[in-house]
Amino acid sequence: MRSTRTRAPRARARLAWAATLPLVAGALALGAPAADAAGHDDGRHALQGTKPLWATRQADQGATAAATAVSARVYLAGRDAQGLADYARAVSDPHSAAYGKYLSPAQVRARYGATHDQIAKVTDWLEGSGLKVTGTTNRYLAVKGDAAAAERAFATDLHNYRKAGRTYHAPSTTASAPASLAGAVLTVTGLDNAPKLAKHHSGELPPPEGVFRNSGPFSSYYGSKIAKTLPPAYGSRAPYAIKGYTGRQLRAAYGAKKWTGKGVTVAITDAYASPTISQDAARYAARNGDPRYRSGQLSQVLPKDYTHIEECGAAGWYGEETLDVEAVHAVAPDSDIVYVGGASCMDDDLLDSLGKIVDGHLADIVSNSWGDIEANETPDVAAAYDQIFQQGAVQGIGFYFSSGDNGDEVANTGTKQVDTPANSAWVTAVGGTSLAVGKHDAYQWETGWGTQKAVLSKDGSSWAGFPGTFNGGAGGGTSKTVPQPFYQRGVVPDGLSGGLKGAMRTVPDIAAVADPNTGFLVGQTQTLPDGSLGYDEYRIGGTSLAAPVIAGVQALAQQARHGVAIGFANPGIYQRYGTAAYHDVTDHPLGAGRDLAVVRVDYVNGTDDTKGTTTSLRSLGKDSSLHAGVGYDDVTGVGTPGAGYVSSYRP
Repeated sequence: MRSTRTRAPRARARLAWAATLPLVAGALALGAPAADAAGHDDGRHALQGTKPLWATRQADQGATAAATAVSARVYLAGRDAQGLADYARAVSDPHSAAYGKYLSPAQVRARYGATHDQIAKVTDWLEGSGLKVTGTTNRYLAVKGDAAAAERAFATDLHNYRKAGRTYHAPSTTASAPASLAGAVLTVTGLDNAPKLAKHHSGELPPPEGVFRNSGPFSSYYGSKIAKTLPPAYGSRAPYAIKGYTGRQLRAAYGAKKWTGKGVTVAITDAYASPTISQDAARYAARNGDPRYRSGQLSQVLPKDYTHIEECGAAGWYGEETLDVEAVHAVAPDSDIVYVGGASCMDDDLLDSLGKIVDGHLADIVSNSWGDIEANETPDVAAAYDQIFQQGAVQGIGFYFSSGDNGDEVANTGTKQVDTPANSAWVTAVGGTSLAVGKHDAYQWETGWGTQKAVLSKDGSSWAGFPGTFNGGAGGGTSKTVPQPFYQRGVVPDGLSGGLKGAMRTVPDIAAVADPNTGFLVGQTQTLPDGSLGYDEYRIGGTSLAAPVIAGVQALAQQARHGVAIGFANPGIYQRYGTAAYHDVTDHPLGAGRDLAVVRVDYVNGTDDTKGTTTSLRSLGKDSSLHAGVGYDDVTGVGTPGAGYVSSYRP
């Protein structure tokens, strides 16, 4: 997945044919309330989460020069922050009298938005401290100035600190606002500058990345082609990986039946925008049996300019948008799709994309295939995200986030943790499975997505190091920062939700196909070896796939409700727990001790056989320390949509 922080890039959920993408961000911790810094009086309101964990006494290099440039965002709490959270819960809970009584964007602003007086007072405070307000929205004020002005405004000293061999400035104590503005200011982001921001670009995006192709042999459906000449595994010969499931197969697996998503709009957020998305999506649909797009069915809302192009790897996001669009259309072919691109992969820009959807109510369902590890999330940024998610909830908008592609994250970071924003109590975290769709599009089984890889020995007689090393899996586990939300009580086992702080948020909530070895076929214009551009198709996976698949299924479910918005879906998802609405996914669907695997052949150079191929065995249902078992689990949540899921939403 791609990572976010105000000063660090979010990563798109891994397009899982390759190794894990690096995650770049710094962790923050709660600090003590600001002392009387920079000459302020002591009537202050602490803005928790604004002092970085890495800003330690040992790393302190002294005061930041007063003239150092600082840019930040001051997020507004609105007139009734607690009331917003309370109504977001009530309107989403099927047991509440307020269930489904959504508000319009105008009603949300009138009831919960910042008042003109609040904005004026916050502006006066910031400008009176010497900062320049460069932009004002109903959600935040953007400011610029020097370090001296920032210190005056936020009652903290900025110091320089060594971090990973470099020096960055950050608050030496928790930032604060005047006590008189305690009800107006939610948080401030941007007072630290780690890691260093990339240079601002003109907005011209690079061409697509180099072509990626899968090598055969392939199965056309699960088990259709067996690797008869290769060594056995788990007592039998394994099938070759599928070429890539199509919409017809996914719709059959997840109970689409007659539903098509007609009358429902799905939004997709990512960074940047593929310059060839319209023609790629149309060509893919025509080649793979999906209905053609109606005029205006696929639209885009894009920023005027793009930034941090090199730092974020802009071209790598084209494939993410392509996967998301084609997967939603494959599952819900009549739904409208609006792609809302971020100016970069930074938190501020992704928050702006989400804000556009909420403020304009561009869709009822929002698919998001990006995130970061929880250690890189911070209370200040989390508060800004949750405010948007809550505003969406009261309007009937649901947000779906990939749970991650590195299992428990130990192999990736050395620490067991979940991903964010999937850890938010206000979003639906989507886990992943390995999916077997058989002959005649018949659903066979799923395991939790977790792969161990063993390469064919040089003499071809065995699988070296069988069953091999962990090669990726669906993210999940227990949050260290987010308390258990009401809808998980009584469903999530105590053994999964327990933590040092009591019962905590457990990820994921629901799941769909994610394993790249049982993945989805996509079509995209890429840069060919001779430098020209050309359309190609390849199999792909990751929870980048699971999120738009679930978004598409939710579009079908909303159609089944006669178009009435599902909104924040988790209370309803957990209400259906233990019913025929779900496939209860386990790691051993054929019985205890019966393990499963597929054979995969890959081009060494990812393009053709000029440098040969490599053959490997990919064992299924081996997700780090996470396990898919009977009932709720930390790989697949309550399970995957079954034959009765969509129809269960009918009134």
